[in-house]
Amino acid sequence: MANTFLTPSVFAQEGLMHLENELVLGNVVHTDYSAEFSHKGDTISIRRPTQYLGQNDNLDITGYREDITQGKTTISMNRTVSIPVKIGAKDRTLSFDRLSEDVIRPAVIRMKDRIENELSQLYRQLYWYAGVPGTPLTSFDQLAQAGAQMTEVAIPNSDRSAFHAPTTAAKLANEVKNVYVTDKAKKAFEKAQVGYYAGFDNYETAYAPTHTAGTGTGTPVVNGANQGVTYDVAKDSWSQTLNTNGWTNSVTGILRAGDVFTIAGVNSVNPVSKADTGRLQTFVVMADANSGASTGPAALTISPPIIPTGAYQTVTAVPAAGAAITVVSGTAGVRSKQSLLLAPKCFALVTRALDIPNGSGLKTSTKAGNKTVISVSEFVDGNTLDQTFRFDILFGVKVLDQRLGMRFGQ
Repeated sequence: MANTFLTPSVFAQEGLMHLENELVLGNVVHTDYSAEFSHKGDTISIRRPTQYLGQNDNLDITGYREDITQGKTTISMNRTVSIPVKIGAKDRTLSFDRLSEDVIRPAVIRMKDRIENELSQLYRQLYWYAGVPGTPLTSFDQLAQAGAQMTEVAIPNSDRSAFHAPTTAAKLANEVKNVYVTDKAKKAFEKAQVGYYAGFDNYETAYAPTHTAGTGTGTPVVNGANQGVTYDVAKDSWSQTLNTNGWTNSVTGILRAGDVFTIAGVNSVNPVSKADTGRLQTFVVMADANSGASTGPAALTISPPIIPTGAYQTVTAVPAAGAAITVVSGTAGVRSKQSLLLAPKCFALVTRALDIPNGSGLKTSTKAGNKTVISVSEFVDGNTLDQTFRFDILFGVKVLDQRLGMRFGQ
């Protein structure tokens, strides 16, 4: 007997269940902005968190004011995945469990693949950096030290997650088995979870990114003094241009997006207390850069912006002219796996229902879950009696706040 339960509604509900069960990164990142897109087009603006200096040891604020200056970032719903699945008359005699496992699950796994990959590629915008390319992450101490760096720069220590390549996860899992694992880890919602370890919920993911470094050769230095900026200038992009020279002359890709470097004499600060962390600030290159002729100049788009004072201070000092630049994420095209260490509001995943009309032989159902929205449409070929179920998802990904995530290169 034909399976009478093959409707768009049933397929959408089953597909949604499989999709949300399969997501790893997508199950942890921030998703609360999806509702904001209702009837507002494909882009929304999100205000950046406000920071303050405050006045200490003086209750009289007569002469003290802090202006509220908020930056903003945008999230665009600009990615889609569409998967048509054809089911013939013979296929409809299968049990629904078989159809779910053999037809629906493989379709939504392709959706999961795209979502997880797009999220992982956001790593290029993270500037906090730990680890050394070529040195594997294998121990509690290495991961805990990275967590300590995150605490020094006021990244919340609650609900931190770490996402590792399978080989890294396997090495850490071997460490975990020798230590006490908390109940929190035992209740993990993902089979991918390695354990609660060194202050992180640790996950294995096939989508841990690999960074390919730029050439990065020469003796690079800061080209010119007074290259700091104000928050007003950088509040929306959270980036700036840094003029440098001393690179090897005339190289295409002297640095690549995602390369990380330090500048001599420029330390990071705790964004709340403004205290010097004692560590050099790490800067990420936001776009591929080429070096010019003669003195090897290169104008770099970098994050964070160099803000030496005020509520949004990022560094202890503006770099001096001629200050040495050291690339820490690898040079000469070195490839290094990146573990992602994230607070919940570092990355965002947003989804929204597509506006698909019913009628003219098309039946559509849209289902919303805790993290995603999926649509399934059905149409029938009267000549062959084949049913086609079309799975669609519309989504966007974004780094909400670069300050809340770290990369561990290895």
